Amino acid sequence: MKKECVAMLLAGGEGKRLGTLTKNLAKPAVYFGGKYRIIDFTLSNCTNSGIYTVGVLTQYAPLVLNKHIGIGKPWGLDRQNDGVSVLSPYTAKDGGNWYSGTADAIYKNIHFIEEHDPEYVLVISGDHIYHMDYNKLLNYHKKIGAHATISVMEVPWDETSRFGILNTTDDLRIYEFEEKPENPKSNLASMGIYIFNWSTLKSYLLDDASNSVSSHDFGKDIIPSMVQDNLQLFAYRFEGYWKDVGTVQSYWEANMDLLEENHSLSLTNRQWRTYTHDSNYPPQFFGKNASINNSLINSGSWICGKVDHSILFENVTVHQGSNIQQSILHPGVQVGKNAVLDRVIIMENTIIPDGIQIRSNPFEEPLVIDQDSVTQALTL
Repeated sequence: MKKECVAMLLAGGEGKRLGTLTKNLAKPAVYFGGKYRIIDFTLSNCTNSGIYTVGVLTQYAPLVLNKHIGIGKPWGLDRQNDGVSVLSPYTAKDGGNWYSGTADAIYKNIHFIEEHDPEYVLVISGDHIYHMDYNKLLNYHKKIGAHATISVMEVPWDETSRFGILNTTDDLRIYEFEEKPENPKSNLASMGIYIFNWSTLKSYLLDDASNSVSSHDFGKDIIPSMVQDNLQLFAYRFEGYWKDVGTVQSYWEANMDLLEENHSLSLTNRQWRTYTHDSNYPPQFFGKNASINNSLINSGSWICGKVDHSILFENVTVHQGSNIQQSILHPGVQVGKNAVLDRVIIMENTIIPDGIQIRSNPFEEPLVIDQDSVTQALTL
């Protein structure tokens, strides 16, 4: 059945910079925000935008991610003629090889896209935290008659070297793409969110696949080739909260951002819900000026210590005399008596012994603690 737009969600990244958080877990499956997994935000954006044909491209450690997505029910993507489809490298038509880049991942699933015969293809990522109406992006793309449209946002000038930077004319037509420039001409950073005319993208994917020196990447190969060929490429300005949680520091910051008053990313917005099925319990947020002692929280958690400016998932126990500051505690964490946790991330089902003190250096990334690291610390 012909669809106007098919979404291809890239969710196969290894997430090496997240260290212990992705030791046995795909980055999009990492817990976030007291209740969710990172991929929930992109899947919810699809549902809220009315885009119901979604291919999720997996690769690294996909077991938990596949189980979480299931048939797509929490996001309303459990549909007979479209819905969500999990696409691993081993379902590719060529018999199955690891994806060698973001463009290669789409190329190897051309058959999936062709089944739906779309006019447009939306390429998105499963490791960003944001709320975005993709329909507004699609309508903008159609209105200006673009071959490709890239969502961008302004970033601080001193951070431009971390991003792909787009140089545009006054009407936002893209005339140059610079990957992590040292001397940028613009601070418009690509968000890794693209709308393509499918006929145009397919042609470039086929050419790129036959190029032996290509890295088969959108930012390094496909987009620069389109710019060089003088195609109609336009930038779409996004104004709102967006965070690439690709490092431990950015992951911690994005969680802490949720504790700020009047934060622009509302998880209680009934007009733009963030769906998940990991828990029926609400997130447990403890803001800067709020602490709690001696309470049974409505999430299966027992808090008998002090928790301040932190996020707790369900079934967390904090025993008497313990002090939790600026930390993230994943489901099932148990903190013993008189322990101190300051600016740390504690992974699922980790048991923190009585009296232990774990503090991150404020000038370094927060520490990520799992049961193995606790055991190693106790044996030193």
